[in-house]
Amino acid sequence: MHTLWKGAISFGLVNVPVKMFAATEDKDISMRYIHKECATPLSYVRKCKSCDREVEWEEITKGYEYEPGHFVLFEKEELDKLSSEVNKEIKILDFVNLEDIDPIYFQKTYYLSPGDTGTNAYNLLLESIKQTGKIGIATVSIRSKSSLAAIRIVDNCIAMETIFYPDEIRSVAQVPNLPENANINDKELGMAKMLIEQLSGPFEPDKYTDNYRSALLEAIQQKIAGKEVKAAPEQPKTNVIDLMAALQASLEAVKPKAEGQPKAAKGRGKKSKETVS
Repeated sequence: MHTLWKGAISFGLVNVPVKMFAATEDKDISMRYIHKECATPLSYVRKCKSCDREVEWEEITKGYEYEPGHFVLFEKEELDKLSSEVNKEIKILDFVNLEDIDPIYFQKTYYLSPGDTGTNAYNLLLESIKQTGKIGIATVSIRSKSSLAAIRIVDNCIAMETIFYPDEIRSVAQVPNLPENANINDKELGMAKMLIEQLSGPFEPDKYTDNYRSALLEAIQQKIAGKEVKAAPEQPKTNVIDLMAALQASLEAVKPKAEGQPKAAKGRGKKSKETVS
């Protein structure tokens, strides 16, 4: 894997040199814009409207629009001085329980390996987090973007998850038409809970696939081979409108699957967590 960042984790006066690697990868299929008439890929230019010409990268700087049409400009060196990235430090401020962090805060996961020195310090931090069952909350700056981060263990590796600052999370009060006083039919609620129970089990990520990506890859291969692209057959649609009837039909649909499998033991879903133990 390609090293994205080199620095150190600090907690108290302990310094742990680390290298950072992306833990995830984007599997989206990249498409380019093509001119239909001649099948030529389109290119994009950086053009200045005032000078009416293309602008080279060395002529470009960054600016903030504080009023319409008015900007304050910053050179790269000025922004670097403001960024904590120059410290190359993941500074742990607190240790908390993972369940205290709402999933809405999580952004992207990175793996951290020991640096060229400090393997003992890395192992010490890893084992300490494991045995205490805590998650470190740290500050970090990557590519001039400052964020909070959660330091945890994934399969015997220290991992860092960047997380949003509280003021970056929008309030649910901005969401329109949320019910204030829900009036739920007890029988419908019971059936809905029964349906949830029938569909419940341990989290098994390998059973989930990106159906759209698979279909698109197949369509690409068909086009390369000069074949007609075949659309997937449409799923049968139900005309169930009544909520109670929909719940009943849903329960009937999952019954064969549920009856053919042993009931998941209580707490079984916890064993596959990639969190600290």
